[in-house]
Amino acid sequence: MNIRQLLVERALVAMASAGLPEGSNPAVTQSTRAQFGDYQINGAMGAAKKLKTNPRELAQKIIDSLELTDVAAKIEIAGPGFINIHLKPEFLAEKLVAANSDKKLGVSAHQNVQKVVVDYSSPNLAKEMHVGHLRSTIIGDAVVRALEFRGDNVIRQNHMGDWGTQFGMLIAHLEDLLNQGIDLESVALADLESFYRDSKKRFDDEEGFADRAREYVVKLQSGDAHCNKLWKLFIDTSVKHSTEVYQKLNVTLKPENIMAESAYNNELANVITLLKDKNIAQESQGAQVVFLDELANKDGEPSVFIVQKSGGGFLYATTDLAACDYRSNKLDADRILIFVDARQSLHFNQVELVARKADLLREETSYEFCPFGTMMGNDGKPFKTRTGGTVKLADLLEEAISRASTKLAERESDMSDDERSEVARKVGIGAVKYADLSKNRTSDYIFNWDSMLSFEGATAPYLQYAYTRVRSIFRKANIDISTFSADILINEPQEKTLALKLLQLEEVLDQMVNDATPHVLCAYLYELASLYMTFYEACPVLKEGVDVDVKNSRLILCNLVANTLAKGLDLLGIEVMEQM
Repeated sequence: MNIRQLLVERALVAMASAGLPEGSNPAVTQSTRAQFGDYQINGAMGAAKKLKTNPRELAQKIIDSLELTDVAAKIEIAGPGFINIHLKPEFLAEKLVAANSDKKLGVSAHQNVQKVVVDYSSPNLAKEMHVGHLRSTIIGDAVVRALEFRGDNVIRQNHMGDWGTQFGMLIAHLEDLLNQGIDLESVALADLESFYRDSKKRFDDEEGFADRAREYVVKLQSGDAHCNKLWKLFIDTSVKHSTEVYQKLNVTLKPENIMAESAYNNELANVITLLKDKNIAQESQGAQVVFLDELANKDGEPSVFIVQKSGGGFLYATTDLAACDYRSNKLDADRILIFVDARQSLHFNQVELVARKADLLREETSYEFCPFGTMMGNDGKPFKTRTGGTVKLADLLEEAISRASTKLAERESDMSDDERSEVARKVGIGAVKYADLSKNRTSDYIFNWDSMLSFEGATAPYLQYAYTRVRSIFRKANIDISTFSADILINEPQEKTLALKLLQLEEVLDQMVNDATPHVLCAYLYELASLYMTFYEACPVLKEGVDVDVKNSRLILCNLVANTLAKGLDLLGIEVMEQM
């Protein structure tokens, strides 16, 4: 239990004892100024208005019933009825010592463990991954890591696009190459982008090719063995490529996490039958459509949600409804999180409404569409190559590593070439990820190499360097910190401020997993590193003349900072290094 939760629980008991109306909830926040205490309880003013009494008098009644002798050094009323709480240094020290000896840094497991299905990344298996897949992939993975760290049962689902007209197009093009005598193994599928582009040009321009492509789709859907063999070739090639990208990105998705569109094929007809039987879907111009009054436009016209095309074909809508059924009713999920571009908001609102009506989503299952904004270039438009083309994600990551290597070469170091290469990889990949994750998920942001690779400010290189600086202290002290123990003494204000920040990790992670917002963890780590620098300047650790007990206490604080930075960055999928 984190400090804020503890104070909320104690405050609720005190408010009930003070006779506050049922349902009165205390707002407990950390104070921004030391003179206002460490935490502040605000609950008296609203309750006083209901009871028509003086809020300061009511605040005093709450204080009289507030049992915090083990926690607080001083409790006082401020302003019109705020309750300021000054925590005992001994209480904080006890918490810190426990966190330092705990591999989870004092972060408790969720009391009510949930099963959470997380749908993220979801590239199309006919093309190479591009920058448009970056945000879904790394935001989803950071949330997944944090959920598991808090103790939830997470099921990763990579909803890859592996079906539809595009595959008929690719198979037709591949078939023609094979008929020309080109051996299957020598067909250049390694460059999926070029292969896709060539087949798409034929689809658009070559007479008869589009009809053949559609015929191949029918054959594929009917289980034709030859078509299935060629289709699987594209799938295997694409999965191999995406797996390599995930490994380079330090993302936890594996091939076994793929639950592609084709996995739901056998259920799509059943979904349509269910919607028709429940009078949810109706025929309109030969198609099966759901009209949603809940999403009507300003003229009162209902939102149109097509679930089956006039020719009998199925759509993304049908597959997403089948996925709802599988995740909620088969997997028995408590939460479903879907990380997709904000431009698909309407679609997923429609999916949830229809799925709820049809009982494809249980009431107990939370369906959480987690939209994200767009990565923009310096021109304020979606990020592209200099020639206006799509940026391959693998190329972006290689450039990040190259630029990081150049940056590191400018710094004095006694690292070997191999060590420098490894550090460049961690710095480059970390820089790209932190620059994205540190922005509010729903916001667009400008992609800028110089700012993200800077060793100053809120960047991954700054945090990675902060970690190495802390770790260097133990080398200078010539101690094995893993076997080192000491009591913690909190005497200086910088020590207390740092202690309070260290003990907020659980609270930050709760906010991150509840709202699917990795930027709150990014901000926390930057604040922690900044407070550490302030602490280090004001509170010498290894300086001659420092009392031995004080030195040992500060070494433990340093260790906890290093471990918290490392764990926090790890939850973001960013690696640290001992030297850089």
